Amino acid sequence: MFTLSANAGWFEGDSYARYFEAAKRGFKAMEELGWLHLDLDRARAAIDESGVAQSALLFQSRCPEKAELISNKHGIVWADSHDAFAASIEETLAAALKMNVKNIVVTSGNERSDVSRYVQHTNIVTALRKGAELVKGSGVQLVLEPLNVLVNHKGYYLVTTAETVDIIDEVGSPDVRVLYDVYHQQISEGNVIDTIKANISKIGHIHTGDVPGRKEPGTGELNYKNIFKAIAETGYQGFVTFECGRSADADTVCKNMFALLEW
Repeated sequence: MFTLSANAGWFEGDSYARYFEAAKRGFKAMEELGWLHLDLDRARAAIDESGVAQSALLFQSRCPEKAELISNKHGIVWADSHDAFAASIEETLAAALKMNVKNIVVTSGNERSDVSRYVQHTNIVTALRKGAELVKGSGVQLVLEPLNVLVNHKGYYLVTTAETVDIIDEVGSPDVRVLYDVYHQQISEGNVIDTIKANISKIGHIHTGDVPGRKEPGTGELNYKNIFKAIAETGYQGFVTFECGRSADADTVCKNMFALLEW
């Protein structure tokens, strides 16, 4: 069975207190992707004391120049970002190991107009192969995320599950997998349950949110009870994170999320 991961932004308090807020509401995991602001020792202490895992971290760098190169304004669709990408993976991996985090989220960057999509696709593969070597044997995996361009991320390169899976196949590492975000992929292509089932062996992490509005499941058009049941039936053992806002108080929303597992 998968593990539900709360959105850290649902709770009051600082980043460390939120682990305990998640624990009070029955969660075994929580996600706050950014980590540069954290005291990593203090974060690990909160994780251990609360019993709430951190389900993923975003690839980041403390160096402003490297951070600019790996941002979606540039990204790994550009070959000149790959050294900065490798450095960011090294930095984020160190943070992940300190915090006992198993997933590092990676994005592609925005689509370029000066070269073909083939060139950009190939650049992503090359970067991820470098990343795979860096995380090999660590117990941490990279998860590559397609995003929607219709509502939230206009200009972003990687949109479809199919191309993301192709990239993962070309990288050829068990340590590089897909981050499937139900919210983004419902907007981009729909067919959520069949897509998850067809690609579950390549999916390493799952994000959720309802459409429209990106609030918690149950506030939009998606039948999340059926989606969660379908995910469970695949045997997926990873995290399912609520990467979304909330429409009501935290206690009510958290209770409603666990009710989605009652089928």
